Amino acid sequence: MKLREIASKLGCALKAPGPDGAASESAGEKEIRGVAGLETAGPDEITFLANSKYAPKVRQTQAGAIIVDEKFFQHLKGDAPLPCLISANPYLDFARAVGLFYQAPRPAAGIHATAVIAADATIGENASIGAYVVVGPRVKIGRNAVLHPHVTIYEGAEIGDDFLAHSQASVREYCRIGHRVILQNGVVVGGDGFGFAKRADGSHEKIPQSGPTIVEDDVEIQSLSNIDRATVGETRIRRGAKIDSMVQVGHACEVGEDNIICSQAGLAGSSILKKNVLLAGQAGISGHLTIHDGAIVYAQSGIGGDVEAGTVVAGSPAFDAATWRRAVTAFPRLPEMLRQIRQLERRVAELEAAQPPHVAQTKASQ
Repeated sequence: MKLREIASKLGCALKAPGPDGAASESAGEKEIRGVAGLETAGPDEITFLANSKYAPKVRQTQAGAIIVDEKFFQHLKGDAPLPCLISANPYLDFARAVGLFYQAPRPAAGIHATAVIAADATIGENASIGAYVVVGPRVKIGRNAVLHPHVTIYEGAEIGDDFLAHSQASVREYCRIGHRVILQNGVVVGGDGFGFAKRADGSHEKIPQSGPTIVEDDVEIQSLSNIDRATVGETRIRRGAKIDSMVQVGHACEVGEDNIICSQAGLAGSSILKKNVLLAGQAGISGHLTIHDGAIVYAQSGIGGDVEAGTVVAGSPAFDAATWRRAVTAFPRLPEMLRQIRQLERRVAELEAAQPPHVAQTKASQ
């Protein structure tokens, strides 16, 4: 694909780092065959710079072109040989550029002979149903669905258009899924919530999990994650949320719009995450609390109470991230600081013991 075509598809201006910033006609005709990182890109690949700390690597890259913002282009101007695509969001346009060169294969439309589809299930047009897929009674699936081998859809589930489920994904009974939802391998939507009532003898009675899981439009859930159904009410994943691999969302939780939940995070039951919350890897959220809009939770943090909108927290138990960073910096020095304090205490005791008796008596009377 020619560089000028890529610029056009991405809506980026094509410039060169010469004195006037104008790209030559030959630069636009340059053939680009792929996308790669700064360090590995070759002359027929395009790369990007989204973080200024990697700026020194631009001068060593072998890439054929680079996606940068206007500010960095002005900094680079006259100091690097490669053409530039000027972007307001280089990382986003890098992602879009990858999509220009790679599209995951889509299996042909049709139902495999080994698939088991209930007689009263409804499946929209142009669906691809793979080998050993099971679709239960009264299921409704919209148009353009792709169900890879060994996907299971339980009774009464309702799923919108452009659904993509990879192998071993499961959607449990009566759950509802919106449009353009992607389930990666091994995802379980609507598994039983972890609820038990203790009997007098110490044994446990299982609490029926009657409330469905509802996944709204444009959600992606990655491999081996579980979104539990609710005891009563519902568990809801709101529009645009992205959930990484090996995440546990407990019963009756609400994950807000455009949330990012990274790998191995866990939400206990009835947690509420508002819009644009980011949970980094292995964050743990206690139940029955709210994390408000735009909050960020650092990796391995333990949240035991509500988190205010726009705040950044870290640690376990979590508190203000800036304070946490100062505390973490001090942790390795604590043994030495403790040793110094003990030395000072001994020195003070020695000085007091060496004072004349009348001085010690005067201090005691004071």
